[in-house]
Amino acid sequence: MSSDTPVYSAPLTRDETGTLFGQTMGLVAVTAACFAAGVYLGRDMTGMWAWLFYIASFGVLFGLNAAAQRSDGLAITLLFGFGLLLGLAIAPTISYYVDTDPQAVWQAAGATALFMAGCGAAGYAIRRDLAPLARILFWALLALIVFGIVLIFVRIPQGDLIYAILGLVIFAGLTMYDFQRLRRTKDIRSAPLFAASIFLDALNVFLLFLQLFGRRD
Repeated sequence: MSSDTPVYSAPLTRDETGTLFGQTMGLVAVTAACFAAGVYLGRDMTGMWAWLFYIASFGVLFGLNAAAQRSDGLAITLLFGFGLLLGLAIAPTISYYVDTDPQAVWQAAGATALFMAGCGAAGYAIRRDLAPLARILFWALLALIVFGIVLIFVRIPQGDLIYAILGLVIFAGLTMYDFQRLRRTKDIRSAPLFAASIFLDALNVFLLFLQLFGRRD
């Protein structure tokens, strides 16, 4: 065999895929717990600190991507740190809703659990490759971010409602894609990366539902 012959990874067995799924969901659960701890610790924090923690969280996320193929222990530690830092960053927002409309927080949490369960199950079961759809959704997400920035400066009737609904549609597709990747991967060591991606899906969905349930007419 020549030295430039490509080497392909063997697909994971069904047992390995099940193990990876269990590990990933376990990591998502612990990351969510770290996030909740961050929200609690940062409940009285000012906005300036929140922005600093937000920037730090994405620095840790980049580190997680670099560490994933080198050290499982380091990758998992960075994943949990990512959840904690994001919790600290978003604590002022959630604390505001807890103080003004706690029911909206519980409604958003319940809706997020149902949303992730439904979209995750669909994505895990779908056989058709969702990668082309994911590329479209990526650009749609960038457009949504631009739309959100516009809403800061321009008052658009029902703009917040439109933003939240479009965001949920986009993250429905992205969540299905992430769960499909979890089933199709050939790398048993990728659980921390999948956990980070699925956690971010769930967090964004929660914030979108929180915006919907916390709306004031």
